[in-house]
Amino acid sequence: MSESRDFDIVIYGATGFTGKLVAEAMTAKNGHGLRWALAGRSADKLAAVRNDVGAPADTALLVADATDPQSLRSMVSSTRCVISTVGPYQLYGSDLVAACAELGTDYVDLSGEPLWMHDMIARYHTAAQASGARIVHSCGFDSLPFDLGVFFLQESARQKLGATCPRVRGRVRAMNGEFSGGTAASMGATIEAISARPELFGVLVDPFCLANGFKGPEQPADNAPYEDEVLGQWVAPFIMATINTKNIHRSNALLGHAYGTDFQYDEMMATGAGEQGKAVAELVAATNPLSGDDVPAPGEGPSRESREAGNYDVLFIGTTADGREIRAAVTGDMDPGYGSTSKMIAESAVCLIQDCPDLPGGIYTSAPAMGHKLIRRLVEHAGLTFELE
Repeated sequence: MSESRDFDIVIYGATGFTGKLVAEAMTAKNGHGLRWALAGRSADKLAAVRNDVGAPADTALLVADATDPQSLRSMVSSTRCVISTVGPYQLYGSDLVAACAELGTDYVDLSGEPLWMHDMIARYHTAAQASGARIVHSCGFDSLPFDLGVFFLQESARQKLGATCPRVRGRVRAMNGEFSGGTAASMGATIEAISARPELFGVLVDPFCLANGFKGPEQPADNAPYEDEVLGQWVAPFIMATINTKNIHRSNALLGHAYGTDFQYDEMMATGAGEQGKAVAELVAATNPLSGDDVPAPGEGPSRESREAGNYDVLFIGTTADGREIRAAVTGDMDPGYGSTSKMIAESAVCLIQDCPDLPGGIYTSAPAMGHKLIRRLVEHAGLTFELE
């Protein structure tokens, strides 16, 4: 794509809670020396965000609205890459993806909406290949720590054990912070979509629905608590597994099945050993963290103090075909839904345009698109760690 466009990165949805945090993350890194702009529906609100985050006074402001396709095309044609924080994406994101795929503009988002992603792949992957647009979904807590965590584990297994792992367990050992209101809204929109079109339920429950038609082996059950002998603890269902597992199977497919055609993966929340661990697992399984009065509405979120007090720790346990084991951990230094997510998507956009000049167009997940390049950026700039245990 031509570097003669006005901007390198445009943050679309910058007046929303998460979009403002992305602008703050870019400002903190002096924009990585790139030309970047803020976009949204209101010029006045964009100006207020620019001032609030301390961005340079000459940071450009672009008025663009999901209900006005021409304004989206104008924005898309002005930049090399769009960061989209405007969700639920199935309600507000399709025209933007279409414009990026047509005009050869790179794109990253925070989507945790597999039905919508399935639709975008079917409709625009070929167009993106033709135009050179690199479109990467799920560049926040859905699903970077998980997708890149499995990728890091498998690459480490290849180097240290001479083989990849057909069985990987993802175990969330700690997660302190709030899910975003956008995540809750996206889940609500997905439920409404299935109510209107019940045939989509089969897509939603298929772990390989994003894997380009590949159908792999039956996957481990992840819908009830049990005592995990490999971990030595009780585990409970992890609510984000529904999207993370699908992205990881897509990554495996796009990587030429580097993890194997017999690859099995599940994600669970670790709750401790013994009777206490069992009781916590049962409580987790009976609770929906995306419902109730405590879930922020879209556009709302926790205080800076709460974001900075948050963290997460995910363990990945890989087992080779001959029974050898390797373990890797991914941690983040802020709450997953807001503080860490905003830094992750900002670094994803920078990585895509600065570090991946030879990546062909198409619709990707993070591991096959950016892999070790993005891991390095997340460690250096976003407060994540990737380490073997």
